[in-house]
Amino acid sequence: MPHAGLEKSYDPSQVESRWYEDWVSRGLFTPRPDPARKPFTIMIPPPNVTGTLTMGHVLNNSVQDAVIRWKRMEGFNALWMPGMDHAGIATQNVVEAALRKEGITRESLGREKFLEHVWRWKEEKGGVIQKQLRVLGCSLDWTRERFTMDEGLSRSVREVFVRLHRKGLIYRGSYVVNWCPRCQTALSDEEVDRDERPGKLYHLKYPISGTKDKFITVATTRPETMLGDVAVAVNPKDPRYKGLVGKTAILPILRREIPIIADDYVDPKFGTGAVKITPAHDANDFWVAQRHNLEPINIMNPDATLNENAADFAGLDRFEARDKLVAALE
Repeated sequence: MPHAGLEKSYDPSQVESRWYEDWVSRGLFTPRPDPARKPFTIMIPPPNVTGTLTMGHVLNNSVQDAVIRWKRMEGFNALWMPGMDHAGIATQNVVEAALRKEGITRESLGREKFLEHVWRWKEEKGGVIQKQLRVLGCSLDWTRERFTMDEGLSRSVREVFVRLHRKGLIYRGSYVVNWCPRCQTALSDEEVDRDERPGKLYHLKYPISGTKDKFITVATTRPETMLGDVAVAVNPKDPRYKGLVGKTAILPILRREIPIIADDYVDPKFGTGAVKITPAHDANDFWVAQRHNLEPINIMNPDATLNENAADFAGLDRFEARDKLVAALE
């Protein structure tokens, strides 16, 4: 017969939370300085403070927990370092969305008040995430938990970047990045939602320098970026354009002369087989320009209006500039 003191079926909720808090209270996940033991550290990829953990978080945290526990059993002085919010812009977006429902913007609040809202969001949502990690039994050292906006953490990040730069291990360069004109910040590829929509393919005729009534026609979905063109590229195996490689084309409107180059990047079957190269506004064009030593020309301000390099179109929003440029070309 079953023992009278035991439940018929195992109920983890009656066991796991009690033992987890016992482990934490006894400092079993908090390593102490010990020169005799080799250190082993995992920095948790901090989950965004945008809600709750996903199944992906559960998987990768379970793997990390298994590794850190294994290293403890091997005798290492093992630390699994907890943190929150590896991508502050994602948190900013959800906080702004919540404020918009109340008719409030971050600009109307001002920096200090907005930061207060972000911290309150972190305390609420970060608390949920921490509880979820505890329920999972993750052996993190909660005495060392940090948040992206902690002053000490921010200072440490700056210090590390400066040290790495002085050692020549990192450098700052100009590249094409995902930029949000509303938030005025760069975004990682993971923070960008790709959305395919029906569009238009515009065909633009670029006169060939030194000829009469000869053109090379390019096809583009963003005609306004032509103001930043530095070249026209064709595929080196495309027989239609072999006689034009090395010549120059005249950029309409601005009348700037740009070279016609050959690059394998160009797909002869797409559009006209001739591609305008705008390295400051397209990632693929950027690398073509790097290969051919072409200097990018940026035609946009951070708020997505056109700058002084756009001549008469300066100050216009990019979509307004598109309509006016197409009308001028027509």
